[in-house]
Amino acid sequence: MLSGLVIVDKPQGWTSHDVVGRMRRLAGTRKVGHAGTLDPMATGVLVVGINKATRLLTYIVGTSKTYTATIRLGQSTVTDDAEGEVTATAGTSGVSEQAIYDGVAALTGDIQQVPSSVSAIKVNGERAYARVRSGEEVQLASRPVTIHRFEVHAIRRDPEADVVDLDVTVECSSGTYIRALARDLGNALGVGGHLTALRRTHVGPYSLDQARTLEQLAQELNVLEMSEAARALMPNRELSAEETTEISFGRRIAAGAAPGAPGAATAEHPAAAFAPDGTLVALLADAGSYAKPVLVFAPGSGAAATAAAED
Repeated sequence: MLSGLVIVDKPQGWTSHDVVGRMRRLAGTRKVGHAGTLDPMATGVLVVGINKATRLLTYIVGTSKTYTATIRLGQSTVTDDAEGEVTATAGTSGVSEQAIYDGVAALTGDIQQVPSSVSAIKVNGERAYARVRSGEEVQLASRPVTIHRFEVHAIRRDPEADVVDLDVTVECSSGTYIRALARDLGNALGVGGHLTALRRTHVGPYSLDQARTLEQLAQELNVLEMSEAARALMPNRELSAEETTEISFGRRIAAGAAPGAPGAATAEHPAAAFAPDGTLVALLADAGSYAKPVLVFAPGSGAAATAAAED
């Protein structure tokens, strides 16, 4: 059975769900999922898991992301991006380059961010964007995010439209909304702002260089095999033949590292364990003097099963 990750270059105008539907048809299976939604306006890296590889997606969702984007200062929109109606405008002639760089610096590092009101966050069981579209005013709580890098590459002024466009790169933690960064930068400068272009270039270790368009994938389904995908994503542990057998049956083996030590695997951040032939056998967490399986990919059966934790 085909299993692995597909690194898709999502086209503009498609939802992430649309891409999953297309991949189900291309792969001939219903068991397809993705690791982190991209807005319809956005393009770029969307990591899709097929069959057994869907078990890896939960560990990909929490990885850092990198984007290139264009932020327009001087206009606010209801969606904080170019798909929404303009709600306010302000002149930008008084916005200096130094003020822009200072505003970017203030939004770098560990910050509290209020997600866009048209995000997919659920409010009382309903998506925030659905509530906004029905005419409801939605106020979301702030959340901590980390902006590892917020770099301005170009500042382009349009005196006729009285707007400023910024070409930027943002490397950030999972859960960051680039639309909200655009909004907050514009608000800090007193002129409003929104996102006009967004392209995701990295999701964890997976990059745009590996991505294929849907048209290319229809010609050749380029799948990153499970073992290769896990090697890039997680710390690696090479097992002996005896350890491989023990882990295959869900039993414990000696720990790879002491708890709390650098490199110690946890249930949230496990190590990928490989048989002597390079096959991905399991995901492991260190617990005391033992390592126990979080997830076992049983050799020979082609089936994945969550292993029962041992006391």
